[in-house]
Amino acid sequence: MTKEEVLGKVVEILKKYSKADVAEDAIKMETTILDDLKVNSARLVDIVLDFEDTFDIEVEDDDADKVRTVGDGVELILAKI
Repeated sequence: MTKEEVLGKVVEILKKYSKADVAEDAIKMETTILDDLKVNSARLVDIVLDFEDTFDIEVEDDDADKVRTVGDGVELILAKI
């Protein structure tokens, strides 16, 4: 799976949880999940669980805590698949 494919799926997942009115094509690798997308920290847990289900991976708590930007999520997933 390419980085672009992973990014596309990550953006789809994040759109479900985002409270911000952000266009899909405006979400970049450096977009922050909590600030730019207005996702609360409790929802971040749901996002990581969604990553696990979508990509059939297992994310450790320490790794999940490091996910701050869209790029962090993409890189984490790429490292696990």
